[in-house]
Amino acid sequence: MSDFNRGYTSIPAGRADMAVDAGLRSFMLGVYNKVSLGLLLSAALAWATTSFAPVRDLLYVTTPEGRLVGFTMLGTIARFAPILALLVGMFGMRNVTPRSSGIFYWTLVSLIGVGLGVWVLAYTGASVASTFLITAAAFGALSLAGYTTKKDLTGFGSFLIVGLIGIMIASVVNIFLHSSAIGFIVNALGVFIFAGLIAYDTQRLKMTYYQLGGDTAALGVATNYGALNLYLNFINLFQFLMGFLGNRR
Repeated sequence: MSDFNRGYTSIPAGRADMAVDAGLRSFMLGVYNKVSLGLLLSAALAWATTSFAPVRDLLYVTTPEGRLVGFTMLGTIARFAPILALLVGMFGMRNVTPRSSGIFYWTLVSLIGVGLGVWVLAYTGASVASTFLITAAAFGALSLAGYTTKKDLTGFGSFLIVGLIGIMIASVVNIFLHSSAIGFIVNALGVFIFAGLIAYDTQRLKMTYYQLGGDTAALGVATNYGALNLYLNFINLFQFLMGFLGNRR
């Protein structure tokens, strides 16, 4: 997904043991708080857009029992709006400030939250809730591993980015082929790739903190973009896990 801080120089793994730094802890706490609030907002919007019939009917075509059948025109726009917003942020934003990056983060989180209603309609509530909790537990463990490891994950991260491009291409191809085998492989690789990216992006955030050398404005931007990367990793891991653990209505 979006990778806004790729330009920073990698710091050798020997300098990665920074767990006692109070400034780093404060920076990472700010990132995690923003990710948590973003997930709460997304969950609230997903619930709101599926629980209130007038809003739901603007976005989705459902059976009388509430099972997803298709999308309205507005619903289709809502599905692709996050991709458009992400492209705008990647290629259209110049001279980024903490304020503009914060607006970008909350805008993208809100758009994704609206689109997440599809999982609530397509799968049982119990499987959505249980998969979300599993994703949260995995996210916490993987991020902790990325934060504490002394091994430089730069090479591993580059490998994961290549794999991500591969599953994106495979997913587009499978839209036309409708192959269950390809779908299974994409889900399995997606879980592996985004699990690895959680650890990699966490370590990269540590390196970014020291690379910026106390620049308050730059750290504000890094907090927003770092939270966005981890948020996107969480959402994608959740969606791929739903392919294995979700029970359809």
